[in-house]
Amino acid sequence: MGQKRHRPEQIIHKLRQAEIKISKGATVAQAAKGIGVTEHTYYRWRAAYGGMRVDQAKQLKALETENARPKKLVAEQALDIDILREAASGNF
Repeated sequence: MGQKRHRPEQIIHKLRQAEIKISKGATVAQAAKGIGVTEHTYYRWRAAYGGMRVDQAKQLKALETENARPKKLVAEQALDIDILREAASGNF
């Protein structure tokens, strides 16, 4: 069975559904099963997205994407520097 990716908006919606089920007396395990995820996934989602609104989740995702680019550039530059240092020392 393949993994299913959920968008932040979907996660928030499912967390709200689970909260409703729990408030009606269901256990966390039952609520998680009801929204189609494992209990572990429910707790991970709740830690990451609990209490967020949809617009906040979209903003978080945009910032994560924006931060990924500079991190990749820094990693590439560090690799280039290591290669140049090795070439300059004559260990090639």
